[in-house]
Amino acid sequence: QVQLVESGGGLVQPGGSLRLSCAASGIIFSIYTMRWYRQAPGKQRELVAGITSGGSTNYADAVKGRFTISRDNAKNTVYLEMTSLKLEDTAVYYCNTLIFPRGDYWGKGTLVTVSS
Repeated sequence: QVQLVESGGGLVQPGGSLRLSCAASGIIFSIYTMRWYRQAPGKQRELVAGITSGGSTNYADAVKGRFTISRDNAKNTVYLEMTSLKLEDTAVYYCNTLIFPRGDYWGKGTLVTVSS
């Protein structure tokens, strides 16, 4: 059974940094594109970043230049390095992968709060 478990969230001041991790199990991790989404209070869930099996990355405009997605296939883990955090980065961050034809799989999320 597919499991995605996020960790690394917490409270950080504006301008600070955090590193999120997502450990995957139950899948052949190396062949799947992995994504980070976030959902702020009262807002829809939005794509933050993605990384393909080959290591190609894409980012939402709001986080380009501040966030970096990476993966360690030996550890079945995808990371999201977040720097220069802003108040508007406050959200629950979710790990995601799409396994065709079964569908989307999500972790339970990890809360990131940016506050002074």
